[in-house]
Amino acid sequence: MESLSPSLLPLYPSLKFTSPRRPSSISTSAPALLSSPTLASATSPRRKAITQAPRERSARPSRRKTPSPPPPPTVLTADAAEAPPPVAAKKSPLECLFVSFFSCYVLIPIGFGTEEMEAVVLIDVLRRAGANVTVASVEPQLQIEASGGVKLVADVSISDCCDEVYDLVALAGGMPGSSWLRDCEILQKIMSKHAEGKSLYGAICATPAVILLPWGLLKRKQTTCHPAFFDKLPTFWAVKSNIQVSGELTTSRGPGTTFLFALSLVEQLFGESVAAEIGQSSLMHNADDNPKNIEFNKAEWVVDHTPRVLIPIANGCENIEVVTIVDILRRAKVDVVVASVERHLQILALQGTKIVADKLIGEAAETSYDLIILPVRFSSGVLLLEVSCFSVV
Repeated sequence: MESLSPSLLPLYPSLKFTSPRRPSSISTSAPALLSSPTLASATSPRRKAITQAPRERSARPSRRKTPSPPPPPTVLTADAAEAPPPVAAKKSPLECLFVSFFSCYVLIPIGFGTEEMEAVVLIDVLRRAGANVTVASVEPQLQIEASGGVKLVADVSISDCCDEVYDLVALAGGMPGSSWLRDCEILQKIMSKHAEGKSLYGAICATPAVILLPWGLLKRKQTTCHPAFFDKLPTFWAVKSNIQVSGELTTSRGPGTTFLFALSLVEQLFGESVAAEIGQSSLMHNADDNPKNIEFNKAEWVVDHTPRVLIPIANGCENIEVVTIVDILRRAKVDVVVASVERHLQILALQGTKIVADKLIGEAAETSYDLIILPVRFSSGVLLLEVSCFSVV
């Protein structure tokens, strides 16, 4: 196996996996050019299959001299308009030219019981890279409750994606979410057609064994997955690694490896420098670099009941921080309340992820908490005012 790209080695030096492969074909007529990654994140545009024609993908920008037709005006919805601008990774002039000609379209399906940390990290990182990400629900409704209780709202129904063509389809894991995705006939048709076209697809956690294996999409592919499902993989092709790239397929093990999984997909779509810069701006580092935790103001934290934690959220909150904190605390059996400081339960997070809170902040104020955590950006400082009335036990 080959080493990870040199520019990514500072982020995770101990990781090794097979060299990634770029898609072999893309559209000859570039889709309507987005004026910025912000609009790409907010609107998540998609393209119809009838507009596609095979074209060899090149690592260099197109030399085509005929200018593309001007893009149609972009209409922002009310939700998208009130969202703060996403943070996009900086790109070199050549990379900007490449992306402007060849925008990448990504499909991420979700269902009841999908692992929220895996889904949100994939959405966030790919949108930061400039991908047009469509989150599709395989359920009759757009709002789903993830495996840890976080409520997410999809952009569209999976039935709206039948005639679309994507550069990447990525599956988040979780149970029973993986089973719901597996039982969706529309998603199976989309994935099978996508894989037959030699386009990129990825799966993490339980999905390689629960979804791709019965669908016949693991043939002659080295694959990894969550340890609980590892024995279901074909023995000869099973690989115990955090990330495994085998041709068009990229697989990974679980929530803790999701960031590396997402960055691997970004590298295959946009190149090494974009993946490296997103990793650095997100403060990714090896576990050995963590300083020793020392509490300078020592205090005993002891409770004789199930700990209660309040996590206030607002439009523009950092979605990865919100979902990761909620997910891990609930795994530890902590009573977590997610409260919206907006007028509605649904908020629009930083990269366009729609999260539904458990309560409004006024209702949450009637209870005392052992801990209050503020996973916010500087633009969401209103939270400090809203939670100042709370008493901490």
